[in-house]
Amino acid sequence: MRFADVIGQEDVKRMLRCSVAEGRVAHALMFSGRCGTGTLPLALAYAQYLNCTDRHDGDSCGVCPSCVQMSKLMHPDLHFVFPVNTVKGGPQKPMSDNFLPQWREEVLSTGGYFDEQMWYGQLGLDNQQGLIAKREADEVIRKLSFKAFESQYKTVVIWLPEKMGVEAANGLLKILEEPWEKTLFLLVSATPTLLLPTIVSRVQEIEVPPVYAGVLERMLVERDGMEPRKAAALARLGEGDVIEMNRMAESVDSGEAGVDFENFASLMRFSYNDRHMELLSWAENMASLGRETQKRFLRYATAMLRESYMLSAGLENISYLWGQERNFCMKFAPFVGNWNIERLVEENTSALLHISQNGNPKIVFTHYALSVSKLIGRRG
Repeated sequence: MRFADVIGQEDVKRMLRCSVAEGRVAHALMFSGRCGTGTLPLALAYAQYLNCTDRHDGDSCGVCPSCVQMSKLMHPDLHFVFPVNTVKGGPQKPMSDNFLPQWREEVLSTGGYFDEQMWYGQLGLDNQQGLIAKREADEVIRKLSFKAFESQYKTVVIWLPEKMGVEAANGLLKILEEPWEKTLFLLVSATPTLLLPTIVSRVQEIEVPPVYAGVLERMLVERDGMEPRKAAALARLGEGDVIEMNRMAESVDSGEAGVDFENFASLMRFSYNDRHMELLSWAENMASLGRETQKRFLRYATAMLRESYMLSAGLENISYLWGQERNFCMKFAPFVGNWNIERLVEENTSALLHISQNGNPKIVFTHYALSVSKLIGRRG
């Protein structure tokens, strides 16, 4: 993958190029941010750029033997660690290497823009959570003990290192403290707050911001031939996350609002009608979903509340909604205003933080649903 394949993030690319040009290659980098901002594509593009034998114009050449192997994710000096779990017919003690074909397919088909939920779907884990076991750290140490085959650097990409157990994290910590020469660790984390502080202190963190809405809008128009106003709406509602924007685009194209809309509409109907027993049932249903689905809903709910506030404030001309979402929010808008919008967004942000930190989802969503109901009931 080349830097040119990464959507936006020009400032991060510039910083990575400068570090290579100045010989300041840290032995461990952590790209932190939502998966849809391009954290994994940036890590892969950096690894390819670093080992390219003919870098020019601020990017890897894409045609040298190293680039060709890197682009196919089959370079002998490039290793991957990612969360896995047991699947039907698979090994009882699964390792990342057991799922490399699925990993390559997912990365290459999405350009690296996929999240935890999409990955588990690729593996067929259903409602299971992936993890990175201690044996993965042992295998990394074994692989890095060998001499590099072809490249200058032996590179290990660890996707979602927060899925490591304590033993795995401590095993990785040993080699992070005393790395072999010309070894490179690239951690790609969606929730770095869940990592051991000792891990974080031994890596150079690069916070990857949301992609500029203008970049996403231009991409939709030029790449997909989308109508400009529709592209502007999706770019804004995606909040700098390519994955979320693509999901919204798919729901628009299919004519279906999607499960997030149904959950949002149900929560708000129960709230302004003071149907507390239904709110508790709603919270139980949300608690039964996977964490990535829960986080996606909370981000979606924040966007919908903001759009409803725009309608309430009479700013319909800059509200980007259509179909069922627009019809619902036009009716719901009177329940959102200056008296509660900030608190509502705060409740979403707080719930998202607690879910990201592995809080008990039943407690989180029960508190969230009841708090939202109370705030919706406060009319200005």
